[in-house]
Amino acid sequence: MKLLIRNLDRDTTEADLQDLFEGYGRVQSCNLVLDQATGKSKGFAFVEMPKQGEAKAAMKNLNGSNLDGAIIRVKKSEQKE
Repeated sequence: MKLLIRNLDRDTTEADLQDLFEGYGRVQSCNLVLDQATGKSKGFAFVEMPKQGEAKAAMKNLNGSNLDGAIIRVKKSEQKE
C-alpha cells in the first residue's frame, strides 16, 4: 500500500521517515519529493509498505502525529490513471 505523507518539516529526511514507518512493519520504498531548483524538500513524501495491515496501522497511528516539530498527515495515496 502506498501512503502519502504531507506537512513534513523541510529538514525531515527519507531516513527519518523510514525509521518512523518501520516501527509498524516493512517499508518497501520511501520517496521524499524534492524541489528541482533548490534540491530541498517540498514537504511531502510517499512511503510504500507491502502489507496492507501494517500500512493501515501506520496510517492510523501516525496521522496527526508530531515529526520534527510538524504535525504530519498520513493517508492512502490515490493512484494516478
